Amino acid sequence: MGITLTQQAAEHIQQHLESRGKGVGLRLGVKPSGCSGLSYLLEYVDDPQPSDQIFEQFGARLYVAPENLQYLQGTELDYAREGLNEGFRFNNPNEKAACGCGDSFTV
Repeated sequence: MGITLTQQAAEHIQQHLESRGKGVGLRLGVKPSGCSGLSYLLEYVDDPQPSDQIFEQFGARLYVAPENLQYLQGTELDYAREGLNEGFRFNNPNEKAACGCGDSFTV
């Protein structure tokens, strides 16, 4: 079981990397934060770490540090537009609960 990207998420990543002019993908991770304990972290990857796990679909790459895999295993990263709101969506089967504002989760 790994981490998957929808086609919409992959296209969005590729568009942003192209407009940025550099980078090989996005790093997906978690950090302690919020009222539920953890929040998702996304950042550009210019220089991958040797220990990174790489998940690639539709031409886009996600880099995940080994220590984050326990929280992210099985996650699907999607990108959606709903009215005036748009952004990445994390469909994580490991989430046991999320805070009301949607900024953090617990496993």
